This record gives sequence, C-alpha cells and structure tokens, in this order.
Amino acid sequence: MARSRRDDGSFREVVADLVRLVVAYAKQETLGPLGSLGRFVLFGVIGALLTSVGGFLLSLALVRALQSELSGPLGGNLSWVPYVGGAVVALAFVFVALTRMLKAPR
Repeated sequence: MARSRRDDGSFREVVADLVRLVVAYAKQETLGPLGSLGRFVLFGVIGALLTSVGGFLLSLALVRALQSELSGPLGGNLSWVPYVGGAVVALAFVFVALTRMLKAPR
C-alpha cells in the first residue's frame, strides 16, 4: 500500500511539532532552573569571598593589636607570638566554617 503525498507531509509536520515541543520543554526545564541556580551560586561565592576577606582582616587586626600592646614583653625573641595568635584565630575561623559546612541537615 503506497502512502499518499498528504500523509507524508502530515507525518513530517508531526515530527517537526514533536521536535519543537521537546526543545521547548528542555529549555523550560533546564534554562529556568539554571538561571536561579546561577544566582544562588553567585550570591554564595560573593558571600564566601566577603567572609574570607573579613576573617583575614580580623586576624590581621589581632596581630597588629598584639604587636602594639605587647611590644615590650613580646619583643626580641618572642616577636613571633602575635603571628601565632593570628594564625590560631584564623584556624578557629576555618574550623567553625568547616563544621557548619559538614553539619548534617535537620
């Protein structure tokens, strides 16, 4: 049984409609969520950078405060002690951040 020209054109239209429908669905289900996910990631990265800079500046402020306030007792061979204090504060900051990231959700 031979197909008529009209059936062949109708089949092509159905296939073209199906392809358009699948492409539109894929765009709707991927590009929309990716846009909101991109915004979420952007705010997360900006927050992480600002928090890191703030933590670094706080550690640096602690080092400078210890150097200026305790320059007499911590002078000479003990001039490294303020740097250890700043490093301890920075490590405490990292520890708190890691425990928050690894904490199981409720």
